[in-house]
Amino acid sequence: MTARVHDLEMEVLSLPAEDRARLLERLIASFEPQSPAQRAWLELAQRRHAEAMAGKVTMVPGDEALARVRARLA
Repeated sequence: MTARVHDLEMEVLSLPAEDRARLLERLIASFEPQSPAQRAWLELAQRRHAEAMAGKVTMVPGDEALARVRARLA
C-alpha cells in the first residue's frame, strides 16, 4: 500500500458512517457497471424504501422476519 493510499484510507475512516457508506457504494459501483438486473434491484429497493417512509407498509424487526421465513420453509 502506498503512503498516499494509506493517508486516504485514514481520512476516509475518520468520516461519519453515512459518508463512508456513500463512498463505499460509489466505489463498488465503479467496479461493476450497472446491468439491467442491477438497475431493477435498485429500483425495487428505492420503491420499497419510499413505501416504508410513507407508512404504506409495516416494518418488521429482522429477527421476526427471519422467524417468519423459517416457519414457512419448515
